[in-house]
Amino acid sequence: MLRQRISTALIALAVLLTVMFVIPANAAKAFIGLLVIGGAWEWSGFLGGREAVERPAFVGLVAVLVLLTGLALPAAAPAILLASLGWWMLALVWTFVFPTTIARPLRWLCGVLVLLPLFVALVTLYAASPLTLLFALLVVWAADVGAYFAGKRFGRVKLAPAISPGKTWEGVLGGLAAVAGVAGAFALLRGLPLTVLIPFSMAAAALSVVGDLTVSMFKRTVGLKDSGTLFPGHGGILDRVDSVSAAAPLFALGLGFTGLAS
Repeated sequence: MLRQRISTALIALAVLLTVMFVIPANAAKAFIGLLVIGGAWEWSGFLGGREAVERPAFVGLVAVLVLLTGLALPAAAPAILLASLGWWMLALVWTFVFPTTIARPLRWLCGVLVLLPLFVALVTLYAASPLTLLFALLVVWAADVGAYFAGKRFGRVKLAPAISPGKTWEGVLGGLAAVAGVAGAFALLRGLPLTVLIPFSMAAAALSVVGDLTVSMFKRTVGLKDSGTLFPGHGGILDRVDSVSAAAPLFALGLGFTGLAS
């Protein structure tokens, strides 16, 4: 299993780097759109009801929204990204009261609130520079990896046992420590202010945990361990971008504040 996970991660990383640094910008943005639409297909598995009707309808809705939003960028980005932060603050509160009943219309709405700002944020970060997008992803990955190893070694206090029993507060702190290291190294390499980039990146990493827990709520509601099977050993698209979906909008909004836009 570990060998499979490593092989899948290396292949996915190679594809990602090719998309960000090799292919033309319009093709890269189209790839991001297709990735989000793929995530919509997986989210449609959370809707319940008549799958033969609701799943393609939801994917179609997200595809249309992605297309229209893509045409409206960058003008539409600030409003969508700010609305996304409001949504993630509500999602944070939601994680404290879960398990709760999730009505079908709410599942549709939450899917759009997760996926559409993700598209906007990724395109905005890529437009700033591929390196900026890569840094935002590295922060989320560092938080995940640091949390995994710290939680495995020191984990005692459960973070959200009703949602994700394996996550611990010690893991979260380990992830934040890893993020501080990554952000500090990047700041020194790029000549950016440490006192801004490190705390900002740690805040984004903390928000990424909310993204992970939120998608896990929906998976747990329908009894799924993984959202899909696209990445052997890793699950589906949503399993890979759940944390990114919450962190990326904050990064996109903070481009000017952090100096990442320069």
